[in-house]
Amino acid sequence: MKSNEIMKDSMKAWMLAARPKTLSGAAVPVMIGLALAYKDSIFYEGNPFSWVAAVLCLLFAWVMQIDANFINDFFDYAKGTDDTSTRLGPRRACAQGWVSVDKMKHAIAITTCLACVIGLPLIMFGGLEMVLIGILCVIFCFLYTTHLSYVGMGDLLVIVFFGIIPVCVPYYVQLHTCSTFVFLMSVACGMVVDTLLIVNNYRDRDTDKAVGKTTLVVRMGEKASLQLYLALGWGACIMGMAYFTHGFYLASLLPIMYLVFHHYTYLRIKRINRGKALNLCLGETARNIFIYGIMVTIGILLS
Repeated sequence: MKSNEIMKDSMKAWMLAARPKTLSGAAVPVMIGLALAYKDSIFYEGNPFSWVAAVLCLLFAWVMQIDANFINDFFDYAKGTDDTSTRLGPRRACAQGWVSVDKMKHAIAITTCLACVIGLPLIMFGGLEMVLIGILCVIFCFLYTTHLSYVGMGDLLVIVFFGIIPVCVPYYVQLHTCSTFVFLMSVACGMVVDTLLIVNNYRDRDTDKAVGKTTLVVRMGEKASLQLYLALGWGACIMGMAYFTHGFYLASLLPIMYLVFHHYTYLRIKRINRGKALNLCLGETARNIFIYGIMVTIGILLS
């Protein structure tokens, strides 16, 4: 898409800055956590499943994802890491001039406040500890782009904030408890979502290294990073076998469909190796994550 086709600060520009394709990745862990809570709610008398709390959890995840995208767009531009002449990934709003820097600052403030407003009522369902969770989400949303992604901590944050928190917290909000089983499933979900970061950083490994951004991929090298991409998907599904011990048989079997797509994308990444063509693999990985989430959720609800 050419820059001159997009009017500055237009609705189209803001849609591109929000990166709506990333919202499915934010929804998947929440969806799994709520499915587990819905299925288990029949065993907890006096704790009926709350659809209001479920919607609030999902909306919070979506707004925080948009907020993270705005923050990433602004700070990468401010740091000079979004050089349009060398960038391999999708174009960014500030770097392309689609959105003015001042308006992006205002948008970050608005989405951050909106996320807090959406999350605040969750106190009525999950208690005051929801305030701490919300504060951590906001703080690390900023720290990821401004510092932690530059020192190889991005993958750990993905497992925590796209796995453990968005699976365990919706479950806790509904049933006021959690379990080792739910925690393991949250880690598995985080591992699957992390494949998206791995392929993103694999594509950018040369430019990241040049600007001093030491991602896990830069640290590990090409071969080990490819093996990690493959292992994360397989490892998550193997951990998912724990569903058998809780009677969620279909939730263990249906993700095999995800593995087929995951392995195919791995082979394509290996074949392409470098360049903008890896953006195709980025899109496929996002699709694969969504397939995993749908398969696990259906498996839980039908088992």
